[in-house]
Amino acid sequence: MDAVTLWNRACGQLKTVLNEDTYSRWIDILKPVGFETDILTLGVENDFHQMWITENYLPLIRQAMKFADPEKSIEVKFSIQSSDPAPLPVPPPARPAGRAKKTKADLARKSQSIGVMNPKYTFDEFVIGPSNSFAHAAALAVAQSPGRAYNPLFIYGQTGLGKTHLIQAVGNRVMETPGMTVAYVSSEALLNEYVTALQNRSTVDFRTKYRNVDVMLIDDIHFLAGKASLQEEFFHTFNALFESRKQIIMTSDRPASEISGLEKRLVSRFEWGLVTELECPDFETRLAILRYKQAHLEKPLASELQTFIAENVQSNVRALEGAMVRAISYSSLTSEPLTLNSLRYLLRDLLDKERQEDLTFDDIHKAVADFFDVRVTDLSSKRRPRSVAMPRQIAMYLCRRLTRASLPEIADSFGKTHGTVLHACKAIQNRMSVDDTLRQNIRTCVRKLGHDPVALQI
Repeated sequence: MDAVTLWNRACGQLKTVLNEDTYSRWIDILKPVGFETDILTLGVENDFHQMWITENYLPLIRQAMKFADPEKSIEVKFSIQSSDPAPLPVPPPARPAGRAKKTKADLARKSQSIGVMNPKYTFDEFVIGPSNSFAHAAALAVAQSPGRAYNPLFIYGQTGLGKTHLIQAVGNRVMETPGMTVAYVSSEALLNEYVTALQNRSTVDFRTKYRNVDVMLIDDIHFLAGKASLQEEFFHTFNALFESRKQIIMTSDRPASEISGLEKRLVSRFEWGLVTELECPDFETRLAILRYKQAHLEKPLASELQTFIAENVQSNVRALEGAMVRAISYSSLTSEPLTLNSLRYLLRDLLDKERQEDLTFDDIHKAVADFFDVRVTDLSSKRRPRSVAMPRQIAMYLCRRLTRASLPEIADSFGKTHGTVLHACKAIQNRMSVDDTLRQNIRTCVRKLGHDPVALQI
């Protein structure tokens, strides 16, 4: 059996288990390019396409191969088909006759006029880790072949994780190709521009401006929520770009399906392509970011100071870089060496904000229960043996120290009164002053929760 026949049989099976949209988007574009020694080679467009199919559809493809030829154990591998180059991007609409051909510099200035992109936001400047590698790979694939796959690309995540950096990296990479036009705009700026166009009766110019680009980058798309007129306008702009195979990339602080006040038809379109999340970076990635940002400095922060910042500033990359800049500025503006203790004091407000925002009651309950080998339910029970009472008081104390919650809120999480919580906090504070073992145990719990007990003066 040849490769084409084998793959066609497998595809027949895959069509029965995948919906039409998924099949056409991920399976139909695979091409059989070889079949030798029970290994079927399928051609893919790029490395991101290969990674996505391997992680999401390879088990189904293997099952389909068993269906296609039950007598053989056929393996599948992928090959990026560089010999079949991607088609050139769809050119922008023809310009009126007699207009001089624009230079690359002219084109770059034109793209800049549709929102200014930071030239420092490039793929080379983006530090990759487990929390952002998938989104980075998707953005890179789009930059290499805009409008072909993963259109639209929808990137979501909390503030300060690099969404703007990533989509502007796409824009800056695309701008390296002569003849391409890129628009970058925030949803708020888009609203202001649309209102001005309505007031000046220039909506035709507004539409022409954004519907004749090759790549449209839109930051904070959740800002469209509740703005019916702008949603109507953007709906038609989206359709015009998509039907012309022009690339659309959007960022949001949440998935489209969770944006209250966003029309269902827009939610559906935003999910047509690829939706990917940027997550908070882990410790290793945070440390790598700090080291990369200081690689060209004459006097970077000492290793222990970088480690301290990476361990304690966990919420987002923006806060991490802010802490680094503050520390470097202190070193350059004063003649005093920056020690660990002085860094703790320098960042005290930021560290306090970090610990208050990150932790939940459940986080603290679980950490304390795990450390003292009791059940989480014991912490809110009426049992009073010392083996339970002491961990319960410690958990109450840490809830008071590590969150912004009020005494009644903390009490509710334990099923107790706020007076009980207040008594527990005072008892633990007094006992720590005379019981070093207790203090060390509590410090260990604090570290397990990702915070520095010394900075918290525990």
